[in-house]
Amino acid sequence: MKKVEHDEAYKKQTVQYIKESGKAVAEVARELNINVNTLHGWVKRYKQEPEIVAAQGLKSEDQRLKEMQKQIRDLQEENDILKKAMHFFAKDRR
Repeated sequence: MKKVEHDEAYKKQTVQYIKESGKAVAEVARELNINVNTLHGWVKRYKQEPEIVAAQGLKSEDQRLKEMQKQIRDLQEENDILKKAMHFFAKDRR
């Protein structure tokens, strides 16, 4: 098997893709046909690069936003259920 040399920019982009997508290193390795150990080495080497750290921060912010939106939907649904129950029991008393 022929060894392929990847430039520094490609390696950083790949690590950034892993961090942004939240995919497992092994999954990305299969997608890109790169040895999983090689990819783990890239992650270890480049994970502290400023653009990659920034990408991680954005992902976690997006994740928090999605979690909060889900929590809001859940609370709204609970409120709707309680309102319906309140009207049901109010009618029953009459």
